[in-house]
Amino acid sequence: MRVSNVTVRKRLVFVLICGLIIFSIIAIRLGYVQFGMGDWLTDRAEDSWSRDIPFEAKRGEILDRNQEILATNVSAPSILVVPRQVKQPAETAEKLANVLNMDRKKAYELITKSASSVRINPEGRKISKEKANEVRALDLPGVYVAEDSKRHYPNGKFLAHVLGFAGIDNQGLTGLELTYDEHLSGKKGHVSFFSDAKGKRLPDLADEYTPPVDGLNLMLTIDSKVQTIIERELDIAEATYNPDGAIAIAMDPNTGEILGMSSRPHYNPENFREVPPEIYNQNKPVWMQYEPGSTFKIITIAAALEEGEVDLHKETFNDPGFIEVSGHRLRCWKKGGHGHQTFLEVVQNSCNPGFVVLGERLGKDRLFDYIEKFGFGQKTGIDLQGEGKGILFNRDRVGPLELATTAFGQGVSVTPIQQVAAVSAAINGGYLYQPFIAKEWIDPVTGQVVSSQAPILKRRVISEDTSKEIRHALESVVALGTGKGAYVDGYRVGGKTGTAQKAKDGRYLENNHIVSFIGMAPADNPEIVVYVAIDNPKGTVQFGGVVAAPIVGKIIGDSLAAMGVDKRTDQIEKEKAWNDEPIIETPDLVGLSIREINQAYYDLKIDASGSGSKVLAQAPEPGVKVKAGSTIRLYMGDKSDTTD
Repeated sequence: MRVSNVTVRKRLVFVLICGLIIFSIIAIRLGYVQFGMGDWLTDRAEDSWSRDIPFEAKRGEILDRNQEILATNVSAPSILVVPRQVKQPAETAEKLANVLNMDRKKAYELITKSASSVRINPEGRKISKEKANEVRALDLPGVYVAEDSKRHYPNGKFLAHVLGFAGIDNQGLTGLELTYDEHLSGKKGHVSFFSDAKGKRLPDLADEYTPPVDGLNLMLTIDSKVQTIIERELDIAEATYNPDGAIAIAMDPNTGEILGMSSRPHYNPENFREVPPEIYNQNKPVWMQYEPGSTFKIITIAAALEEGEVDLHKETFNDPGFIEVSGHRLRCWKKGGHGHQTFLEVVQNSCNPGFVVLGERLGKDRLFDYIEKFGFGQKTGIDLQGEGKGILFNRDRVGPLELATTAFGQGVSVTPIQQVAAVSAAINGGYLYQPFIAKEWIDPVTGQVVSSQAPILKRRVISEDTSKEIRHALESVVALGTGKGAYVDGYRVGGKTGTAQKAKDGRYLENNHIVSFIGMAPADNPEIVVYVAIDNPKGTVQFGGVVAAPIVGKIIGDSLAAMGVDKRTDQIEKEKAWNDEPIIETPDLVGLSIREINQAYYDLKIDASGSGSKVLAQAPEPGVKVKAGSTIRLYMGDKSDTTD
């Protein structure tokens, strides 16, 4: 049957159209693959050819407020193997095992593993430069030395619980290293080379280098000078009293910045595997919860003053040595009591019955309102892990007895950092600040500050007038009361002792106390608050005024001197105790002869140097208070020896 020309044309047109459609689909698809998926396919292809040798980012350094390095990095290369490039596995395994001091069988299993790359772990991780050079010298195909680093703490145990430590992969595991791991760790880099399907390196393709992004440097509020003093005093306390533990915190009361923090027992962060987890996992200043004892009385007196329930100077109280509350006799620490005294003397003498009276005047709700306003029963928010929040009585279960014991610091549980923050608020004008340690983040390349932390004010708790009265009361505790051991000539130290029994299984332990002292100075304008607690000191009377107060006095005195704080002259004169060493002022000896000095019978030892008959200079200078029998150094000469 003959087909007409018209039909033929229609069929040709149809075929042409179908062909055009198919061609268009293919062209569009090719275009999409070329332009839309090109980069993705190229990356996939490169991924199948490439092998990466990782380069760790440098972890950000941790510095104190004066740029002293507290945590840094040291070079520690790691060994990486590309199994498909290893030509003689047995020989390679034997040579690696000899250099890295590892089992030959294990080395062989690793370098013949079915993987694109294998780390020699742990024997080949974070090795010394010398070991790395030995591996390089072997020139083994498929064996690479990857640049790596490990964390280094140049001061050893210094600030250990606060800093924490980083693991073998440079990841933060405890302390600030964990809290701020994301900012400190940075991003890894790598060198990529290309290989064929058998894993052989392709010589005609250049390696690609993706640089790591280093972590940010962290500057702390910590002052290494203050921290060094704290570490020294805790070491001395540990050697002297063999305690179950010890705690010290120093804070700027006007900002919440932590100046120093330490506890015992402690450890070296680089050797954390050598100590039990309960040592490195417990930062006691923020974690430990216990009855505060008499240091808590500062809160009671603050509430009573703010509410107008007491006049420290005009009102009096008679202490027979006990007070009856709901059929229970609550005793004063002094047998027979303190007798008739003003309420300022109640504070100075840390008289429990007197504080029970103040608690009764305030009543349950007002006292507990102030306790909560000062931050007890809740976390302070300090930027460290494991913070406790303490334990307070449920108000519904607070009767007269619970109210009485709470007023003098028994039956409640608090943390050391809570006490430091609360007392800071009591003496700084009434402002409760959140304690913090991370002060600034710094770009390690440019040195520019990326971000900084301003003081965090939570609320105002009491007035400036009340705060001023508290400062005076605490200064009188140190000069005239139970805190004499913390007295520092010229620095107007104020503070409060604490002696609390430890409880176990619902019962108080015998002769097992946590003795503490919290101090501040200078009393007219506080710049530092220091808290020290010693857990079960041995071979001594377990009182805060005997054990902890002298430690706080030394920390405050040396810290303020290191901080450049000037001494004051308008200090409350210390009431001498029977065991106090006599203090005298150094006389002006310039211009006198040795004979004249000896005839004056000064209670001082003389150390003279130089030639001549007259004193040209002396140390200490005139007017400085020293212990009787101290040595005064003299430089002898004639007037002609001096120059204008």
